[in-house]
Order: sequence, then C-alpha cells, then structure tokens
Amino acid sequence: LADAAQLSSLADETPEGRSVVDLALRYGLQPVARETLSNPLFTEFSARTRMSGINLSWDNGAGCAIRKGAVKQVCEWVEARGGTVPPEAVAWSASVSESGGTPLLVAVHDWDGPRVLGIIHLKDVVKEGIRERFAELRSMGIRTVMVTGDNELTARAIAQEAGVDEYLAEATPEDKMALIQREQAGGKLVAMTGDGTNDAPALAQADVGVAMNTGTSAAKEAGNMVDLDSNPTKLIDIVEVGKQLLITRGALTTFSITNDVAKYFAIIPAMFAAAYPGLGALNIMGLSSPTSAITSAIIFNALIIIALIPLALRGVRYKPASAHDLLRRNLGVYGLGGLILPFIGIKVIDLVVSTIPGLG
Repeated sequence: LADAAQLSSLADETPEGRSVVDLALRYGLQPVARETLSNPLFTEFSARTRMSGINLSWDNGAGCAIRKGAVKQVCEWVEARGGTVPPEAVAWSASVSESGGTPLLVAVHDWDGPRVLGIIHLKDVVKEGIRERFAELRSMGIRTVMVTGDNELTARAIAQEAGVDEYLAEATPEDKMALIQREQAGGKLVAMTGDGTNDAPALAQADVGVAMNTGTSAAKEAGNMVDLDSNPTKLIDIVEVGKQLLITRGALTTFSITNDVAKYFAIIPAMFAAAYPGLGALNIMGLSSPTSAITSAIIFNALIIIALIPLALRGVRYKPASAHDLLRRNLGVYGLGGLILPFIGIKVIDLVVSTIPGLG
C-alpha cells in the first residue's frame, strides 16, 4: 500500500501529494527516481478527476495501473474496469470523514485484476489558536468562508473545529471563483488564501490574493502577495495594517481640519479687526494684539506639525471595532482634540509673545 501510494503521488504536486510521499518514506521505502521506472505514464492530480496515478508497462507486455484519490472517483475507476469495492472501504472512508480527516483510496489494476489496496487517512492539522483568530476576524466585521475540495463530512468537521462562519465542500476551481464573484457582485471586498494550483483562478479573482509560501508556483503567481509563514490567518495582520493606515490618515485629516477651524478664530479677527471692528467679538481667546495673534498662530502651527510626525510614522493603534465605533473614536479624540488644543496652545504662546517689545 505504501509503495503504491508513493508511486501514484509522484505526479501529485499538491501539499497533500507531497505529504503522502513523505509518509511512504516513514515506512522505510526509498525515494523513487522517475528514470528508474518502466515506461511510466503519469496522471497528474486535478480538481476534476480528483485522482493522481501512474501506468507502468514492462517489456514482456505486462503492466499495471495505480490510482490514489477521492473515494468516489477511485471506486468508479475500479468498477469501470470490472472490479468490486469491499464494503469496508466505504465504511472506513465514512468514518475517516466524520472524524475530520480526508480518506484517500489507493487502487491498483494488475495481473490480479482491479482492486482497492487500502485507505490513507489524511488529516489537516488545525493550527493552535485558529478558532480565536477567526473570532478576531469576526469582531472586525469580516466573515470567514472555508472553500475546500474535501467531501461534505470532512468539510463540516474541520469547519466546526476551526470555527469558520461558512464552508463550501467538494468545490472545483470554477466553484471557488464563482463564490468570489458572487460576493463581489454584492459589494463585498474579498480576500483569499490558497496554496494549490486549483486555487490560482480564485486567487487572481479575489481583491486580495495571498498565496502560501508552501504552495504551488501557479498559486504564488496568481496571488497579490506570498505569505512566507504559510499561515491562513495572516489575513488578520494584513487587515490590521490596512485599517491602521486608513485610521491614521483619517485621524490626521480630522485633526488638521478642526485645528484649522480653531486657528481661524485667532487669525481672522486679528487681520480684519481694524477694518471691521465688529469682528472683535470673535476674539474669544482674548489675544493681546493682531500682531501677537498672527505670530502665535504661526508658531503653534510649526510646533504642531513637528509634534504630529511621530504619530504619522507610528500610526494610530487599531483595535477591532465596527466602522461606526471607529468613526466616533476618531471624531472624539482627534476631532475634538484638534478643536480644543489650538485654543489652549495659541493662548499660551500669545501670553509669551505679548511680553516681547513690538509684538505685544
């Protein structure tokens, strides 16, 4: 079984296929060099056939065919060649699926006829803390959807273990891309992570495509970026950085607008009070003189720009919250702060400037 599994996985470049080859090596088998095989004809894994395999033929006219893949497809392959599938194979496969694993049947057709050799229990290792990470995404207002080629039973078990909001099982590349297009048509911004060749069309279609570093070349080329850690929840960090940039820009803009409004109360009455005495009523800061008011506003403006440089470089810290809460926080801290701070700052500077001869 291990030997057949290794041979049938030589043309399977998916992470699952490579893991099967590693599993065979753990059983003491030596790596197989393709040039040592007898007239090999490889069948690469695809989302449509959901199988990979190899056909071998010898000089005496004999040969064999080996297939490894999804239970339904391998069973159909065996039965199409006149073989029968043991009831245990179907029952054990269902048991593997219900436990959250992926059953892969290995079958061979040789001089003894077509038959199932056994089952590989392929288990996705759910990263520790991933449920909490998905909950964090949910608090950001982001819905998580697991899209997989696994069967319904396996997909449901993994989805419950990982804590995703939705899942789509037995998905083909077309199904993945259609799901993203449907969400985009509804006005949603869609990000996707993937590592397989079958994920490439969907990665290219998504607004943000993050390919895993352990993935295939096709996936890496289709994505917008490659995650060197191969962690699907890296999207959280990407979203946090993006939101931090937006919040920082919004905070600085809000502060700048309200800051300018406050400064006008210092500059406008000072500039036009002589021509329009009625504007003196706007001198609510009680500034000493027009010259002192303008000088104080200029000095304050220079100082506040320098003071904002560290904030612009560091960024405003992002905390998961709704857009409404973030807007309220921005207006309360940077809007109100930008309105009050100039009144205090300009008045303090005016008290100093007014003591200078010629400016007071």
